[in-house]
Amino acid sequence: MKTDALNWHRIAKAAQWTCFRDVCAEIPDADFVDGRLVFNIRQNRFRLIVLPVSRRTLYIKVLLDHKAYDRKEWVNKWT
Repeated sequence: MKTDALNWHRIAKAAQWTCFRDVCAEIPDADFVDGRLVFNIRQNRFRLIVLPVSRRTLYIKVLLDHKAYDRKEWVNKWT
């Protein structure tokens, strides 16, 4: 599935995710890293890092290019 930021927003806004398995059913290349959801945007060119707060509340923390994501500086932010 090709995911861009607008498509991701449309999917996430309508979602009724209760667990990570639900997320992967709609967006198969999502990852769960250190309590955050990580979505590949534009065929892995960007990573959207999201903090799930509840089933209906997600905080978008940062959109990084692949190089910035790989540096892992974001891991120690936003607990």
